[in-house]
Amino acid sequence: MTERTLNRARAYQRTPRWVYWLRRIIAAALTLVIVTTSWSLISVLRAPGTDDAPTRLAEWSRDHSLGPLVTLAETAQYKLNPPATGGSPDTSVLAQAANSVDAATTTVGANSTNAAKRPSTVVSIQIPNQPPMHTPVTPSLPGEGRFVHAASTSAGPALQIAYVRPDSIHTSYLTGVAWMSHTLRFVLHPGYEDPGTAGMSQPDLIKASAFPGLMATFNGGFKMKDANGGYYDNGHFAAPLVKGAASFVIYKDGHATVGTWGSDVRMGPKVAYVRQNLQPLMTNGKLAPNLSSNVQSNWGATIGGAYYVWRSGIGITKSGDLVYVMGDALSVSSLADILHRAGAVTAMQLDINRAWTSFMYYKHPTSTTVQPHKMGTFNRPVGRYLQDTSRDFIAVYDPKAA
Repeated sequence: MTERTLNRARAYQRTPRWVYWLRRIIAAALTLVIVTTSWSLISVLRAPGTDDAPTRLAEWSRDHSLGPLVTLAETAQYKLNPPATGGSPDTSVLAQAANSVDAATTTVGANSTNAAKRPSTVVSIQIPNQPPMHTPVTPSLPGEGRFVHAASTSAGPALQIAYVRPDSIHTSYLTGVAWMSHTLRFVLHPGYEDPGTAGMSQPDLIKASAFPGLMATFNGGFKMKDANGGYYDNGHFAAPLVKGAASFVIYKDGHATVGTWGSDVRMGPKVAYVRQNLQPLMTNGKLAPNLSSNVQSNWGATIGGAYYVWRSGIGITKSGDLVYVMGDALSVSSLADILHRAGAVTAMQLDINRAWTSFMYYKHPTSTTVQPHKMGTFNRPVGRYLQDTSRDFIAVYDPKAA
């Protein structure tokens, strides 16, 4: 036996037995932590849906007390690639609006499964466009602020889209604005991760059986732990509803509105869904007084603490129609301003940052299939909500397809 081995044996004999067992317990605990953490991370990376690997890793890190490291990395990335100032946007999406007429033609019954069997009943009607928006930047570009049709129902105007530059500084970006008729039917879907599907009336995706009549989908709000509000689905509370919170409310007949919980909107037998997120951006036509103050605490943590990031919001007009706004290089103030210019009198912010904002509208090549299209150039896959998704979202339907 070597001298080194003898010294080890003597040291072991001198070590108290409780120290020996403590070391064993610590080693076992560390092994358990490493195995559990590794399995947790692997499970997140292998979860269904279209969230990319960096997004999944960032969300997992935040949920495991590693948020400061994620913020540090995102801050560095933002400083290397801040929003551009000045310049001109890609005007190809404005060309359609610039060349459009003030009325679009739709065919009654064109989306009906029996339309081909009864061509004699098919007639054409004229659908007026929404009035052009007053744009944040003047003079406006050709087609800027002008609405074009994205989808129609036999009842009349349904879904129209316009684009405007967000402000006079970030002139190379275009913000998408979607106008949705109050006649449409809205449905709130949960995400499998947040708020979870247990107890919910809807799945975490649009199933093929729901394709007929599907017109649009768009993102919900923050994670429930960050939303300062609740989530309600037909008798089930995924999170308690908060008085004073900005609330997207859907009633059992399918129509939706936006209001302040406890004053504009409240619980009743006709309420089907409620999705709350932060405080209102605008109430009764008046912008919130704190749009530019304490942005991180009032309006959500952005990448690197930046003011100008991807943001989305939704509002209600005087006539009860819905307007949704989404784009890059938006501050809270410019988001609220564009919602106001689009006709909203009461509005709320939805989700923010590049990974979570998205608006799609759908065409119907056949009666049982859909062809999704993006509003704008967000980076999420266009089929995001046609498969399992980790966050909640809203689907919009032709009411005749109910």
